[in-house]
Amino acid sequence: MYNGKVVLCIIPAREGSKGLPGKNIKELLGKPLIAYSIEQAKHSKYIDRVIVSTDSKAIADISKQYGAEAPFMRPKEYAEDDSSIFDVLLHAMDWMEKKENYSFDILVLLHVTAPLRNSGDTDNCIELLVKKNADNIFSVTPANRNPYFNMVEVSKDGKVRLIKKGDFATRQSAPEVFDMNASIYVWWKDVLREKRATLLENSHIYIMPKERSVDIDDAIDFKIAEILLKEAEGN
Repeated sequence: MYNGKVVLCIIPAREGSKGLPGKNIKELLGKPLIAYSIEQAKHSKYIDRVIVSTDSKAIADISKQYGAEAPFMRPKEYAEDDSSIFDVLLHAMDWMEKKENYSFDILVLLHVTAPLRNSGDTDNCIELLVKKNADNIFSVTPANRNPYFNMVEVSKDGKVRLIKKGDFATRQSAPEVFDMNASIYVWWKDVLREKRATLLENSHIYIMPKERSVDIDDAIDFKIAEILLKEAEGN
């Protein structure tokens, strides 16, 4: 709970994965990948309950071993490659409210594929939501490329131009831009239910360093996460 507001965390983890089969429970330094997000949520100062939304009994069982709840199986229609994350979240929210009569104010989404965040990052996002009176908060990291300086597009007639208009001598002089790092998302429950979107009129960002912003899509990302985690554990 933060500032009198009840906080529910949902961690989506479906069985299917094309880029890296079985990645949600693939062992990373001796622990299933999903364990990192569960443990980070459990160590949060503000998160009241941690729910895993999955269509897999194996994932549900492992999630429970690490302290999360898995009170339902996600319906098949919300576990396809093209299923909307908002359908997944709203299904979980509805289940908690209707089946358990559970009342909460703030919804936190943590993706399994971002194991390098820490519980402080999540708590900072929750604090930021309330202090800024924002619609929502999502985490970002400084972008490797800047569309005002070194990203171009080619028109149908073959002419090349910068994606964003601007005349900047260096990347440092161009407007700062960020990559959404697919790690932490925080909404007011009612805003999420009504808007079903990430980019809202009063969205705010939380900036994370690149070393905590790896998003695992494939085997190379997994290896990078492994290297960075080893370095972090050695410090």
